Amino acid sequence: MNLNSENKTILVAPLNWGLGHATRCIPIIKALQENNFTPIIASDGIALELLRKEFPYLKTLELPSYHIEYAKNGKNFKWKLIKNLPRMIEAIKEEKKMVKKWVKKYDIGGIISDNRLGVFHKKIPSVFITHQLNVMTGNTTWLTSKIHQHIIKKYTACWIPDVNSKLNLSGKLGHIEKISMPVSYLGPLSRMRKMALPIKYNLMIILSGPEPQRGLLEKHLSEEIKRYDGKVIFIKGVIETVQKKEQIGNVTYYNFMKTRQLEHTFNESEKVLCRSGYTTIMDLVKLNKKAFFIPTPGQYEQIYLAEKLQEEGLVPFTHQNKFKIEDISKIEQYNGLPLLDNAVNWEELFKIF
Repeated sequence: MNLNSENKTILVAPLNWGLGHATRCIPIIKALQENNFTPIIASDGIALELLRKEFPYLKTLELPSYHIEYAKNGKNFKWKLIKNLPRMIEAIKEEKKMVKKWVKKYDIGGIISDNRLGVFHKKIPSVFITHQLNVMTGNTTWLTSKIHQHIIKKYTACWIPDVNSKLNLSGKLGHIEKISMPVSYLGPLSRMRKMALPIKYNLMIILSGPEPQRGLLEKHLSEEIKRYDGKVIFIKGVIETVQKKEQIGNVTYYNFMKTRQLEHTFNESEKVLCRSGYTTIMDLVKLNKKAFFIPTPGQYEQIYLAEKLQEEGLVPFTHQNKFKIEDISKIEQYNGLPLLDNAVNWEELFKIF
């Protein structure tokens, strides 16, 4: 434990884009507490709701929404984002003003922003967390990557949840040849622990991400799963006030799970069917679980990760509109994700504050 932190208050602000940014901040928030810091959580939407459930005793603040929405047709994903760009820029300007006020009001001594572009302060140490030094947007990747790298450079440090070696998880997303910014590779970040529990479920389905694509996949899989003989647990990824459980045949449905229950469920499941979101990939590494991926239509980052991991012989995938439950059998032909060292030296990292 670092006893020299003088109980400094650290603002932790994940982006509300699905649940991945929020969930990978859970081990960071816990590490801050273990090292004698006082975290304040700031976000919006389901990301903020999830963290309020995980840390009901911590102060939480609401940031403006970036209004991130997916198109029903994956081909329109980029254009939907471009259409929402003015509202996103307005939200970033607004959160800059809010952070300025909060730094004074709550005597904040440091900032950790997980992809929130306006959560930054010139006068206090500000850390940016991302696995995307390169931002995949198809034929505009060069431009979005350049803009993102320019934004990251203003931060005191950039933390990348991956390893800096040939065998890595993020590939060209988190690794660039010439780095002109202070970058630290943390290793995979996960709120999960591997546990020696008996297998209760043949298949675990876990959904996440913004609507309407989350709901479209839920509907598709609810039909496909009717042809599956094994025991299934299906977590919809819908954060609501009350947890709901429903049993339909061989499938147990939950709207959401908090970390401890989710951790047990992962450990009790033989195989996992999920999106190829980066945080989910890190969880699977930690839990040493074999999986099948269905990337979000039109989301270049998830498609790139799914293609990369399939080409490396680690995890199979298929596109959402082509998925059949029989595809699950392909998991046996792949090696599964590599076991990577994920012991983070938090005390060393937190010296920045």
